[in-house]
Amino acid sequence: MRIAFLCKRRYMGKDVILDRYARLYEIPLQLAKLGHDVVGFCLDYHASGAGEWTHDAAPGLLQWRSCSLDALLIPTLASYPHRLLRRLRTFAPDILVGASDIPHVVLTAWLARKLQIPYAVDLYDNFEGFGQARIPGFVPSLRRATRGADLIMTTSEPLRQFVMETYRARGSVVAMPSSVDKSVFKPLDRQHARYRLGLPDKARLIGTAGGLYRDKGIAPLYEAWAAIEIARPDVHLVIAGPQDAGLPPPSGERVHYLGHLAHASVAELFNALDVGVISVLDTPFGRYCFPQKAYEMLACGLNVVAADIGALSSLFADTPQLLFRANDASALADAVIRQLEHPVSPNLPILDWAQLIQGIEPLLSRLVNPAAP
Repeated sequence: MRIAFLCKRRYMGKDVILDRYARLYEIPLQLAKLGHDVVGFCLDYHASGAGEWTHDAAPGLLQWRSCSLDALLIPTLASYPHRLLRRLRTFAPDILVGASDIPHVVLTAWLARKLQIPYAVDLYDNFEGFGQARIPGFVPSLRRATRGADLIMTTSEPLRQFVMETYRARGSVVAMPSSVDKSVFKPLDRQHARYRLGLPDKARLIGTAGGLYRDKGIAPLYEAWAAIEIARPDVHLVIAGPQDAGLPPPSGERVHYLGHLAHASVAELFNALDVGVISVLDTPFGRYCFPQKAYEMLACGLNVVAADIGALSSLFADTPQLLFRANDASALADAVIRQLEHPVSPNLPILDWAQLIQGIEPLLSRLVNPAAP
């Protein structure tokens, strides 16, 4: 197949192309490794990084083409769909895959109609929880575009059910959680990881990494720390990632803020901790997301506690003692202390990206060739 993959350039604070980061990179990469010709068309909202790249993905082909917004923001945005249509007509794809946000899902549906080819969409979150959803007309456009897709991939089972019931999707809807790079996120020597990060070697360490934002659920951990700090004098809090300007982290000698870590260093952090915290809120985002850090922590062999909401409830259904009520700092503190005193390690299989996409690729192939096995 010839596959065009449409997405934004920046994702979770990373550059999809240069950092070769996570879901938006792995889907086209793994499809190319299955022998397909894939071109990723990325729009960079940050006005930098236009260019073309070819990445090794034998036996297939993986190319990336990035367009950047410039000082003429509105004219560039207005002309982008027609410029992309011309490039797609030259590439002549068999199918389009739209991902990353509302504009790219809607754009993919429009382009597919113009090209008269099938299209799929990938919802790595509930896009109705994004800031873009406040723009008039964006949510109805998202729902129409998703409803008309031939295949819809969602990051969680709750989101799959939401799309089926609320969007009345006409195509197939499958849940495909995000995975991790197991060559990076794997068990490492704990003491060495602590040494590399400058953390105390004998303390009990709890913490997390990622966007330290109020709407992503960091506040309950900050509030819980006040109780944990008193109850367990041997425990230190370790956090890493971009901060919410209006919500500074706790302070004190037993709090370690490591800044914005590189991808490999996040794996070191998860190996350095005794308990990892996965806190999301009871919001449209929290109910339908699948926190990638859950798999990252588990792949490192880290014991965790998690908010009892959405996909996390299902993931840890067999180990309910790891769960705490979302938004509840006291319940979070209790769960952390339980894990420190009576550790429980869930034994959960984590499919890698190659395995996940091997399950999706036949669905795409049948959209192009209904006679395909």
